[in-house]
Amino acid sequence: MDSIQIKDKKFTVSIKEEDILKEVSRVANEINRDLAGKNPLFLSVLNGSFMFTADLMKRITIPCEISFVKLASYQGVASTGAVKEVIGINEDLSDRTVVIVEDIVDTGLTMQRLLETLGTRGPKEIHIATLLVKPEKLKVNLNIEYAAMSIPNDFIVGYGLDYDGFGRNYKDIYTVVNE
Repeated sequence: MDSIQIKDKKFTVSIKEEDILKEVSRVANEINRDLAGKNPLFLSVLNGSFMFTADLMKRITIPCEISFVKLASYQGVASTGAVKEVIGINEDLSDRTVVIVEDIVDTGLTMQRLLETLGTRGPKEIHIATLLVKPEKLKVNLNIEYAAMSIPNDFIVGYGLDYDGFGRNYKDIYTVVNE
């Protein structure tokens, strides 16, 4: 499908699944190389990162563990700027290597909040792996070591990303059409 309609907005394909998976493989290879021998805990940020996490984990070949956290910062098509933790972290992070797996980093405020929360639990090191980053929109300085793709400041859906809960199921990424 070249275009889709979700609620009141029309979207067109901007990143095809095969291009996404190529970059996911690249990120996985970098993580496999850099974190060999460290038994990292991958911490997937729900709901948006579920597809990225699944495809990434299929390509991780080093011993590791995975867990999930859910944070909320979006409402409709814009970030609210307020971040609240919905589901917490139950694992002991003391002296662990943690890899946060995120779908998209735009302002960076959600990631900053998560880094602060994790930092109080004594991890040895924290790495960030994100499918997408919007460099123009970043409001905080983050060390994003594993970014699959940089994109412009457009509103997107698909491959786990949503518009008011809809559109996560599409295999490609779609960009909103300016009306």
